[in-house]
Amino acid sequence: MNTVIPGLVLRYVLLYTRNAVRLIELIFWPAVDLMVWGFLTMYLQQNTSGQFPQFITFLIGAMIFWDVLFRAQQGLAISFLEDVWTRNLLNVFVAPVRPVDYIAATAIVGLLRVAVTVLVLMLLAWGAYAFRLWDFQVLLIPFFANLLVFGWSLGMVSVSLILRWGQAAESLAWAVPFLIQPVSAVFYPVSVLPPWLQPVAMALPSTHVFEGMRAVLAGNPLPHGELLAACGLNVVYLAAASVLFAITLQSARERGLLVKIATH
Repeated sequence: MNTVIPGLVLRYVLLYTRNAVRLIELIFWPAVDLMVWGFLTMYLQQNTSGQFPQFITFLIGAMIFWDVLFRAQQGLAISFLEDVWTRNLLNVFVAPVRPVDYIAATAIVGLLRVAVTVLVLMLLAWGAYAFRLWDFQVLLIPFFANLLVFGWSLGMVSVSLILRWGQAAESLAWAVPFLIQPVSAVFYPVSVLPPWLQPVAMALPSTHVFEGMRAVLAGNPLPHGELLAACGLNVVYLAAASVLFAITLQSARERGLLVKIATH
C-alpha cells in the first residue's frame, strides 16, 4: 500500500491546522473579493434605469468559480513553496517520493483548499445576496471538476518555473493564474474580447467553463459543447504540464538547482 501520498497530505494539512494565519488566508481574501464585487453590482443594479440584467448572479458565480481554479493552482504552487521556505524540499526528494506522488499529494491539498474556500463563499453568498449555488446541483459539478484539473495544470507550470529560475520566480506562484484571467471570460462573455483575442480565449478550458457556467445560471440546459471542449483541452494541458514538470525536475536535479533552491 502506498503511504507516501497520505503522509505528504497529512504534513501539509498540519501546516494549515497548526497555523491560524494560513487558515485565515483561505477565507479572508476570497470573502473580501466577493463582498466588494457583490455590493458594487447591487449598487449598479439599484441605480440603473430600465431593465437591469441579473449580473449579480453571474458575478457571484464567477467569483466562486474563479476561486476554485485559483485555490487548486495554489495547492500545488504554495505547497512546493512551503517546502522551500521550511528547508524541507531536499528531505522530500531524498525520501522515496516519486514526482507523481508529490503532485498527487499537492493536488489533494489543493482540493481540500478549494472545498474550504468554496463552502465559506457559498454560505456568504447565500447570507449576503440570497444566491444559492447548490440550487444548480449536478449541472455545475462537471465545470467545477474541469476548473480543478486546469488549476492543477497551472500549478505544475508554476512549480516548473520556480524550479527553472529559483526563488526569484516565487511571485509566479500567484501571477500565473492572473495571466490567463483576462482571456478566460471570467466576468464577461467571450464576445466582449477583440476578435483577434477570441481564438486565444477559446483555446483555454477555463473560458469554456465560465461560458458554460453563465448558461447554467441563466437557466439554460447544460451546454454539452462547452463541457466537451473544456474536457478535451484539459487533457492536453494536463499532459503538457506533467511533461514540463517532469523534464524541469530532472534538469534541476542534474544541474544542482534543486539543492540551490532548497538551501537559499
